[in-house]
Amino acid sequence: MTEIIDGNAVATDIRDSLTGGVETLKADGVTPGLATVLMSDDPASETYVSMKQADCEEVGIESHHVELDTDAPAEDLYDAIEDLNGDPSVHGILVQMPVPAHVDERRVLRAVDPMKDVDGFHPANVGRLVVGNDRYRPCTPHGVQKLLEAYDVETEGADAVIVGRSNIVGKPLANLLVQKRGDGNATVTVCHSRTEDLAAKTRAADVLVAAAGRPEFIDAEMVGAGATVIDVGVNRVDADTEKGYELVGDVDFESAREKAAHITPVPGGVGPMTRAMLLYNTVKAAGLQADVDVALP
Repeated sequence: MTEIIDGNAVATDIRDSLTGGVETLKADGVTPGLATVLMSDDPASETYVSMKQADCEEVGIESHHVELDTDAPAEDLYDAIEDLNGDPSVHGILVQMPVPAHVDERRVLRAVDPMKDVDGFHPANVGRLVVGNDRYRPCTPHGVQKLLEAYDVETEGADAVIVGRSNIVGKPLANLLVQKRGDGNATVTVCHSRTEDLAAKTRAADVLVAAAGRPEFIDAEMVGAGATVIDVGVNRVDADTEKGYELVGDVDFESAREKAAHITPVPGGVGPMTRAMLLYNTVKAAGLQADVDVALP
């Protein structure tokens, strides 16, 4: 029988556990602070930022917010980041993507102090991750690891196939799963738009991660019997609903669940974990910057 992986429940457990770390920091006179920076009028981005602020309040993290007009000069954004870098009450900085076209996204990633880069995308933090000495693991890949751990899915010796090679999910997750440690030690294959005979590769996976951004692309014919299927995709498709659309993943859930031993739903799978791991990184960052030993889940 297929087990549905409940990302909401695992994320709740992590948030509950983080409150202890926050209390430890506050007892030492440190209130963890997360700054969100928004330079977009996209409703989805605004919603994501609001949700992250609510998450902070739930666990006792102080939320800071900077909002810039989308037509403001790019230098205004860089200056805002520099101000946050120098603010001792801010331990983590998250610049909500995407940014407007006139802003250099790579410069934005480089502008954030690596010690406050709780997204884990600064080149210095990416380099540390690749060599197995990570400071902050990117939130979505780390969230995937935590889901596998919560459901006792063994990665050591497993064949892990990741469909998608983005800098946000595919590449960092591949680097994490191949590391020589308990939540890694997998044999990892990264598939992409130029992969030949993709279905043969996905069917051979013990752990299959879909992160290609293609709605319901992975169906039962691409899933091996007894595999664990992690669906990172979040796609809007037209539907006869009040909003006129519904959210679906990169996996055809109903067909794939007939083959999988474990599978994540969309929504309610990886998404809540991404937000929880942002809080995790913020608490870790506060501990590192204040030189306070903090227990993390």
